[in-house]
Amino acid sequence: MRHRKATLKLNRTSSHRKAMFRNMVTSLFKHERIRTTDAKAKELRRWADNLITLAKRGDLHARRQALSIVREKGVVHKLFEEATERFGAVLGGYTRIVKVGRRAGDAAPLSVIELIKFEKPKKKTGKKKTKTLGEDKKPSKSREATKTKEALPKQEKKPEVKDKEVVKAKQAATDQKSKAATKKKNEPAKEESQRTTSKNKDSKSEK
Repeated sequence: MRHRKATLKLNRTSSHRKAMFRNMVTSLFKHERIRTTDAKAKELRRWADNLITLAKRGDLHARRQALSIVREKGVVHKLFEEATERFGAVLGGYTRIVKVGRRAGDAAPLSVIELIKFEKPKKKTGKKKTKTLGEDKKPSKSREATKTKEALPKQEKKPEVKDKEVVKAKQAATDQKSKAATKKKNEPAKEESQRTTSKNKDSKSEK
């Protein structure tokens, strides 16, 4: 029975298995994706997650532990520089395994293991305004209209006449003026008619 034995043997000795996974982890961090069998990819994920947690820690002891596993110094240097920016906001799940199909020779199930690129959350610019209970989300049209009126220059408003008596008095004054104008126009005509009538009377009296 294999109780409490998590690692896979993969029909290899411990030294062969350790050397194989050291090479695979180095090529994974160098090229960011490799193609292998399903069993090897699932075991390789444990190695990659362990190294990324060391890189996120970032101290000298963690760097020496990573150098004891990874074959190339440049790969370790690249991993420790990009780990905090790339995987800083995530706790685990740094790799993705995608099944591809079967191998042509022995029909072994193949898969691609790759590092996941996490996008940084976008920072919202501007401060949130505290809203009271009475305020709506959007300003109403009446508020917008009042704001535009306040922005425009103030014009002098003429006083509106609301009393009916004043209006009637003004109408009576205009009527009197119109009547006086018509009388003035009619006065010369009346004088001429009176003159003509007086001349006619004088001519009749002479006869």
